[in-house]
Amino acid sequence: MDPFFLPIQIHAPADRIRYPQKIMLTGSCFTEHIGHHLQDLKFDILQNPNGIIFDPLSVASGLISYLEPRVYKPEDLFFFNELWQSWNHHSIFSETDQQQTIQKMNESQQAAHAFLKQANWLIITLGSAFSYHLKEKNKPVANCHRAPGDWFTKKLLTTEEMLASLDEAIHRIMDFNPSVQILFTISPVRHIRDGVIENNRSKARLIEVVHLLVSKFNRTYYFPAYELVIDVLRDYRFYDKDLVHPNYMATNYVLENFMEYYVQPEARMLAEEIRKLQVSLKHRALHPDTNAHRRFLREQYVKTLELSGKYPFLDFKNELEHFTQV
Repeated sequence: MDPFFLPIQIHAPADRIRYPQKIMLTGSCFTEHIGHHLQDLKFDILQNPNGIIFDPLSVASGLISYLEPRVYKPEDLFFFNELWQSWNHHSIFSETDQQQTIQKMNESQQAAHAFLKQANWLIITLGSAFSYHLKEKNKPVANCHRAPGDWFTKKLLTTEEMLASLDEAIHRIMDFNPSVQILFTISPVRHIRDGVIENNRSKARLIEVVHLLVSKFNRTYYFPAYELVIDVLRDYRFYDKDLVHPNYMATNYVLENFMEYYVQPEARMLAEEIRKLQVSLKHRALHPDTNAHRRFLREQYVKTLELSGKYPFLDFKNELEHFTQV
């Protein structure tokens, strides 16, 4: 037992993530830490089709919209700060041209619909139990787009509200794709603008809801990203300067545990080989005209070619092109 860290039990599912399974991820900004990591390791992922969203109502609404799939129309947008925007989307979808905004949203909807139908895993990361409701229409919004605060009412969602919303979404997802497995996480990012006490209340409700869902549905799991940072690391040296976002060391620690417990051992071995290739790909030689550098490139090319032949479902085009620069 490590005298400096509290132990934590992580229960690995019987059927873990492997290549070439499809993985959809949705939810808070911590979703993207997991998603980018898996993407770098060449897992087949689709990430945040609505952009980053935090609260369970928005997550559930987004997931249900992919099942239909919902088609967005001009009346679903509003014009603010010189951009056409959607209350259901992150601002990465906002554009100065209305049709371009609609096109981006609908293309994302179609892609999410097709991907979720075939997905082996759905990873949902919840960030906050606070929801913002647009006063004018009395509807929850996924993103406030920096609109004036008096446009909204802020509400701490009840456990019952969140449970009902996510319960419906899971039922419909499992009807839509009977083989999908769902992995819940709670973001360890502190929503400090809500206040320290309020943030803890929010996270506690999210944890309770997720465990109720996991105990109810088969093929649903919980990965303790939140507990790994808050209860195992437990130190501000594992946070960035804002004392809110986990830093590189903390995020890497969470990802190491994720890979160990939720990714198949054979897939982890392949992922490690791919990681080494990525490190070599980023290597910038001080003396690119030397025989030593040419030899390094040839060695990496041979390794990449072997992996490409052994795992034809993975795309090594960029690596092969890079390592042929002799």
